[in-house]
Amino acid sequence: MDVLSQILITGLTLGSMYALASVGLSLIYGTLGMFNMAHGLFMTIGAYASYSVAMAFGIPLIVGILVAMATGALIGMLTHLLMVRFMLGTADFGTNILVATAGLGILLEDLVLKVYGGYPYPQPLKVEGVTRIGNVTVTYQALVVLAVALVLILGVAFLLLRTRFGRAIRATAMNRESAMLMGVKADTVFLQVMALAGMLAGVAGLMISTQATLSPQMGGDPLLKAFVICVVAGLGNVWGAGLCAFGLALIEAAIGYYFGVRFGFPAMLMLVILVLVWRPQGLFGRETVVRL
Repeated sequence: MDVLSQILITGLTLGSMYALASVGLSLIYGTLGMFNMAHGLFMTIGAYASYSVAMAFGIPLIVGILVAMATGALIGMLTHLLMVRFMLGTADFGTNILVATAGLGILLEDLVLKVYGGYPYPQPLKVEGVTRIGNVTVTYQALVVLAVALVLILGVAFLLLRTRFGRAIRATAMNRESAMLMGVKADTVFLQVMALAGMLAGVAGLMISTQATLSPQMGGDPLLKAFVICVVAGLGNVWGAGLCAFGLALIEAAIGYYFGVRFGFPAMLMLVILVLVWRPQGLFGRETVVRL
């Protein structure tokens, strides 16, 4: 039971961080039909922004979360206003935006490297101390990560399901032209989606940095895992991405415990291959019929 409890706690902590990253990435794909390869740098910049404000003013964790949310949302909005909106609707949009956001990610990583250097920093915005759940020792920070992720994910669910803002997003994701005919301003929706996804990414970066360290490359691994989660769930399926984030994190935690941490991510990739062979559209995706 102690082993199962440890795997469960580790998996939920990892799943919380993965869910924050993958839900935003899936939301962008479902609405705009694009992969944001700079999503990992949104996480990095959100974490560094909170670090900078904390070092300058000694803010508490809750304020650091708000700083990460605001920074991520701002980066997402600027990305849309300065780049994405000019490419929407063009030929080969999916491929071109993939390359463009990858270039943006490299540029942002280089800027972070020049400003902060390549030396890793500890994140000061964390809750110290441990508690015990049964015979398992759990850090307070792990509980904070889980609580923050659940609050934000439930908040996003409320926005998408219970508000006019959410209905506009879902309508645009289902059929952009029909939504526009019904009075939905698609350009505004795209801007809001990029801000929302950037906000989630900023908080994800902060939470990840509290479990590891700050570095310019810290967003690369979470971006890759978020992409894997989105593929397994089904591209653009926001709810499936959230569920798969926790499921795959539990599998990774179990494999890491029994076989070693280095085998966790390869096992996730093997699972992706099996899912794509069995269900090419993903676990929660739907088959589409294309007439030739």
